[in-house]
Amino acid sequence: MQTKICGIDEQSLALAKQLLLQGEAVAFPTETVYGLGADARSDEAVEHIYSVKGRPQDNPLIVHVHRDFDLSKLVADESSYAEKLRKAFLPGPLTLVYKSLGKVSAKVSCGLDTLAIRVPSHAGAQAFLKYVDLPVAAPSANISKHVSPVSAQHVFYDLQGKIPLILDGGACSGGIESTVCDVTGPYPVVLRQGLVSREMIEEVAGRCDVYVPKAGEQVRSPGMKYKHYAPKCKTCLYDSPEEALSVFEKYRAQGMRAYALCESKFARLFPDGFALDLGETAEDMAARLYALLRQGEQVADVIIAIRPAARDGVMAGVLNRLNKACAGE
Repeated sequence: MQTKICGIDEQSLALAKQLLLQGEAVAFPTETVYGLGADARSDEAVEHIYSVKGRPQDNPLIVHVHRDFDLSKLVADESSYAEKLRKAFLPGPLTLVYKSLGKVSAKVSCGLDTLAIRVPSHAGAQAFLKYVDLPVAAPSANISKHVSPVSAQHVFYDLQGKIPLILDGGACSGGIESTVCDVTGPYPVVLRQGLVSREMIEEVAGRCDVYVPKAGEQVRSPGMKYKHYAPKCKTCLYDSPEEALSVFEKYRAQGMRAYALCESKFARLFPDGFALDLGETAEDMAARLYALLRQGEQVADVIIAIRPAARDGVMAGVLNRLNKACAGE
């Protein structure tokens, strides 16, 4: 199969809709990462997503819709606060989990009675979703467990020959996946941390908890299970900059291509050209993380990451991705 990369225009959108209605998967941009979209109503189309990615069959998907889509066609909203969250954060990098009405394939939610809905703010995503005007199930457009793609070229690197079309909307600005928040209970519960922090949700809803998965429990959101976001080279993660520098020097002495991944204030500890600089703020680090992990895997035998000291707000999402990328090493 030939994989085309096309800018987003009337012609490419018409092709994207045709492909979706034929059961194919199409990659498209969002403000967070690129998604791999298929018709959420079709069992075969949803199964195709899992097959293309090599994604575990018990890892739920998120349904993407445009800003004017009538959510009552898909979900029941029984909470007193979900509308406030929608008004405050949507369109944007927040996914809300509702009670499902069973109008999409059960394979989207892996048989659960809930459905995760996202309304991305990226103009290209909105154009795509408005044009196709159907619920689009979409995980990140990469091979399962690899670093999520934040450019059309990242998608092409992973999925060339596996999908027919990549809609190119430029580089993603947000950089890490959306926050996933369960709104089926008396107060919101964050299932996956992201760019909309627990504190931001709490300010709107009055209370917000963070869910801690229990061993053996079926996951209710993507990103709650398995190793994710991992580059193809060895990775390790340290709290101490001094320990990270010592390990860096050890690997370099062994002739290995070692690179550091760290915030700006620690980059000066390493030789010029061997620090992948995440920036200074949590927003900087979220925006740069995946691009730097993909850059690093092209040049490094080992990436030595330093865990930022901050733990709250957007940084909680960055730390979640770092921990999973390094798989506890």
